[in-house]
Amino acid sequence: MSEASKPTYLVDAYSDPVVVRIDGRACFQNSACLRDFITELVGQGKTRFVLDFLHCTSMDSTFLGVLAGAALELKKAVPHGSLVLARVGPRNLELIRNLGLHRLLTVDAGDFQMNFDKCDTALHCGDRSELESARMVLEAHENLVSVDEANRTKFQDVMAFLKNRVEQK
Repeated sequence: MSEASKPTYLVDAYSDPVVVRIDGRACFQNSACLRDFITELVGQGKTRFVLDFLHCTSMDSTFLGVLAGAALELKKAVPHGSLVLARVGPRNLELIRNLGLHRLLTVDAGDFQMNFDKCDTALHCGDRSELESARMVLEAHENLVSVDEANRTKFQDVMAFLKNRVEQK
């Protein structure tokens, strides 16, 4: 299987907490399927999620904004839900902290003790229109701003561009 067609997210949707193992780059091209997966399971009453970052090679702001949106939704759940980021490496931890997500999510940068071996179902990201993708990326960046107002200056240009794209359609 080529790197391009290799699934990025392997899940165990039946465990409690729900477990997602990230394998490779978590980015705007593959974040929508993770967002949809979490939204669907929250709709089914699942409120506890653990994401394993051991094999996450890199991530971008859209992916982090999707995580922020999921965490914000889980905070609204009664009782409150949780989103744990496990086995986060130094570079990814730096990105999480720079955007203020460590104040919203539980971040474990150590040797998180949990079995991730049952994550064997791949999430497949379907094709999305340019407009759907622009809306998702804009929403993700708006989530980052809602987590920490300091993120507004970091992403104001991309948000202005995306708002323009969405309004033109």
